[in-house]
Parts: sequence; structure tokens; C-alpha cells
Amino acid sequence: MAEHNLLGEEGEKIAIQYLKSKNYLIHHSNWRMGHLEVDIIADNGEEVVFVEVKTRSSDEFGAPEKSVDEQKEKDLITVADVYLERLNIEVPVRFDIIAIVLNEDSSCLTHYEDAFSGILNFH
Repeated sequence: MAEHNLLGEEGEKIAIQYLKSKNYLIHHSNWRMGHLEVDIIADNGEEVVFVEVKTRSSDEFGAPEKSVDEQKEKDLITVADVYLERLNIEVPVRFDIIAIVLNEDSSCLTHYEDAFSGILNFH
């Protein structure tokens, strides 16, 4: 497996442990719909939280969270809509990003709650 894939998997494990430590209930990790995927689907007791995890070995080429672009947001909203419809869930939802910089020297996790809206702005 490629090194960046291993880094991504490690980041997702760290994110899951972090969310559990904050009393989130983890429903799914790497939930797929066709070629689209959401890294973590969790519940904080008030809403379903769809989490995109971005892990980098450094922020030399920009912060990890900056790689969640408009297309990725649209894809996550699409996956969330299908997930909620398939399970017949009608509760508030939130989209979070967990950015992790992880290397041999240090690690840093930043949790961006409500990182973007579930309402799309089409031009």
C-alpha cells in the first residue's frame, strides 16, 4: 500500500479515537456510495456528523483542511443525503473536517466543527 494511504488510515484511526474521547458515537468509517466516500459518520447526541479527515505529514504545501474544495463538499453532501434517505433518518446534520499533521517529530489535530453548510450554492 502506498505511504500516503497508510498515513490516511492512521489519521482516520486518530480521528475516531479523538471523537470517541469527546463522547461521539461512531456509526461508520469509510462509508461508500459508488465512488464517493465519507470518512466518518458519527453522532454527538444532537445531530449526525459527517466527518472528512485530512492527514498530511507536514503543512509545507498548505494546511490539510484547505484540500477540502467545493467539489469535495458537494460529494459529501450527496453521500449524506443518500445515507440519511436509505436509513430514513430525519435529524439535524453537520459537516466537520478533522485536519491532522502527523510525522515522526510531532502530531497536531484540529477539529473544524460545522466546517461547511449542507446547502449548496450553485452558480
